[in-house]
Amino acid sequence: MTLLDFLDMDGYYLYVWLSFGLAIVVMLALVNGPMKRKKQLLKQLGRKKRRGQRT
Repeated sequence: MTLLDFLDMDGYYLYVWLSFGLAIVVMLALVNGPMKRKKQLLKQLGRKKRRGQRT
């Protein structure tokens, strides 16, 4: 078996590699979403804290 045979996946390469790609995109979104939300929440808390210190 050569590398090209492996990458071809007996003719199912399109389905196999698209599913791998989609899985990677979904996993990245599942990691990135909460990280962005955390950053937003920390900014909001910082603004509220500064507003509280001014009064």
